[in-house]
Amino acid sequence: MSSPNAPCISILIPVYNEEPLLRAAAVDLRERLAPLGWSYEVILAENGSRDGTVAEARALCARYPEFRTFSVGEPNYGRALRQAILQARGELVICEEIDLCDTNFHQAAVALLTAGEADLVIGSKLLSGSSDERPLARHLASRFYNGLLRATLSFRGTDTHGLKAFRRAALLPIVHRCTVEGDVFASELVIRADRAGIRMQEIPVRVLEKRPPTINLARRVPTVLWQLARLTWAIRVRGP
Repeated sequence: MSSPNAPCISILIPVYNEEPLLRAAAVDLRERLAPLGWSYEVILAENGSRDGTVAEARALCARYPEFRTFSVGEPNYGRALRQAILQARGELVICEEIDLCDTNFHQAAVALLTAGEADLVIGSKLLSGSSDERPLARHLASRFYNGLLRATLSFRGTDTHGLKAFRRAALLPIVHRCTVEGDVFASELVIRADRAGIRMQEIPVRVLEKRPPTINLARRVPTVLWQLARLTWAIRVRGP
């Protein structure tokens, strides 16, 4: 049960080598959230940065009481996001990216969750009406990856990675069942939620990144394919 002083909303942001962007993005996020009057916390889930990200995150937490941070000690997006979900204190959880911080998605998702229309809201960059302004190679990679999820795991949606919001109580049992880390953790969370009958809704989003990816796309492909093979085994063979 949440403590009386717990925030209503937890915004989770995995960060890796984000020293040049972190402070400006955090300040901008606070300014755009201020008019909404929300009770919220921001958790910076640092994972294996080799620059000054850790020091910058700690400085932000010292300056802004609604910010918290922790480190997992290695470059592992999925582990960082999973731990952030487990540490979140809000009833509603928003999973963000530091180079997006899309408060339009925040407002739309929170409205759907509080109205009881969904327990999980996905901000899809591939849904009709979305605007994916990333480089073409990144857009095509997302389409290819979603096609793999449809072929291997019968995924019915259009996106699993990126912006999402959910009722923490509804998704926490799913988080505990997830077995894959790295980039594919986010996909496993959404796919297991879909298979468990969690009420999901996708909404279109605009994706305009503020900086190039911190990890080269070509370097990520072999690891992602291996993680996807493990996920397919876990779900198709081992079962729930």
